[in-house]
Amino acid sequence: MSVPISTGVVFQARQLRKVYHTGELDVVALHGVDLEMSASEMVCLLGASGSGKSTLLNILGGLDVPTSGQLRYKGWPLDGSDEGTLTSFRRNCVGFVFQFYNLIPSLTARENVALITDISADPMTPEDALDMVGLGKRMDHFPSQLSGGEQQRVAIARAIAKRPEVLLCDEPTGALDVTTGITVLEAVERINRELGTLTVVITHNAAMAEMADRVLHLSDGKIVNEQRNAVRLPARELKW
Repeated sequence: MSVPISTGVVFQARQLRKVYHTGELDVVALHGVDLEMSASEMVCLLGASGSGKSTLLNILGGLDVPTSGQLRYKGWPLDGSDEGTLTSFRRNCVGFVFQFYNLIPSLTARENVALITDISADPMTPEDALDMVGLGKRMDHFPSQLSGGEQQRVAIARAIAKRPEVLLCDEPTGALDVTTGITVLEAVERINRELGTLTVVITHNAAMAEMADRVLHLSDGKIVNEQRNAVRLPARELKW
């Protein structure tokens, strides 16, 4: 996938709509969403279950396609792209972090990250990626030998090892206790700050919104409010 040189705007969406057809019932997950997201931003998608935030994240990441509307990545049209183009986009441009870690249990942390670096054009070494998330001394441990927070940080290292332009995090602390969740958010925070990666985090936890540059509040498939934080609060200072 060849894209124009970035001018700062990474995603631009106009009137994005997503409709799921279930039997005779149509479920509208997104209702005409407009947005722009830029390099180095941290954006929080905040909303209750069913608000459309996961659908939006999946469309931004090329895991799903809109029913109608326009979506551009650095000027390149993603709406209407074929599966080959979307696969290339996901492989080269986007890192994904999900609530559940999806690590391969028979591989060490280093080997789990190497799965990505082996197929990436200009990757970090697995060692460097694991160092970024504070796991330099745990890289030869298997998932069963790691805590939940450590497993999630391996998943983050795997996501950022390809040096993606975009990091998409779907409830990255949802399965973790508060203390462990803050450690995970500190890793996300460091990647956004040091690599300049556009970072989009889904959450239903309003406290996390204070660490973002912008917060997009979703309800019933629409962005109902946009909040800009004059000062981003460090993850360690969030009040849960």
